[in-house]
Amino acid sequence: MKIAVCVKRVPDTATKIRIGGDQKSIDPADVQYIISPYDEFAIEEALVVKEKSGAESVTVVSVGPEATQQNLRQALAMGADEAILVRSDDALDPFQTARNLANALTDGGYDLVFFGRLSVDDQGGQVGPLTARLLGIPCITEIVEFSLEGSEAKVTREIEGAKEEVVVQLPAAFTAQKGLNEPRYASLKGIMAAKKKPIHDRAVDAVDARLNTTSLDLPPGRPPGKIVGEGVEAVAELVRLLREEAKAI
Repeated sequence: MKIAVCVKRVPDTATKIRIGGDQKSIDPADVQYIISPYDEFAIEEALVVKEKSGAESVTVVSVGPEATQQNLRQALAMGADEAILVRSDDALDPFQTARNLANALTDGGYDLVFFGRLSVDDQGGQVGPLTARLLGIPCITEIVEFSLEGSEAKVTREIEGAKEEVVVQLPAAFTAQKGLNEPRYASLKGIMAAKKKPIHDRAVDAVDARLNTTSLDLPPGRPPGKIVGEGVEAVAELVRLLREEAKAI
């Protein structure tokens, strides 16, 4: 059994974002980049499955610039066996990304392909299902439990007001939701071993964009707070403001 995990390099969630001069991208100056947090759940689940099933390997795949190697090394330090970087200095839309991931995975013979449920920058949640569609395999999204039973995977996903259990034949793809597991930290031994693990380069394939960004804008700042009074005497005014101004009740 071979397992693949698709990950994305995204700005650290604590980074202060500035809009670039083209008004269509973020200014990369002083931005720290990390693996999208949901992708860490996907990496962890792949490693757990390998440890339990004796799978042959876990391969981490990403589309991005050369600097993405640093993030792939983090995944290798966690325990992945190898990585594939599809080099692209340009930002790709979800379909372009999915097509390049599918091309990188097509001949790998992967039985399981994991994704995060979405990336924390674009928050589209499209790349996992799109890649699975291009690979011709089923995709179960937002899983919170996973187990293997022979050639089948049994998963649980949260839906509104309930949980849904799904059984699917392999090969298949899955997107990881928070709560699926607790991602491990890379050990010193893992960090040292990651330096010797291979990262295979692929040139990005030209794919027509399906989505165009026209402009980016930062959200408006929050209005200043208002003190309506003190003690029980302020309750009536507070309720009025919540009802008439904030429309919260």
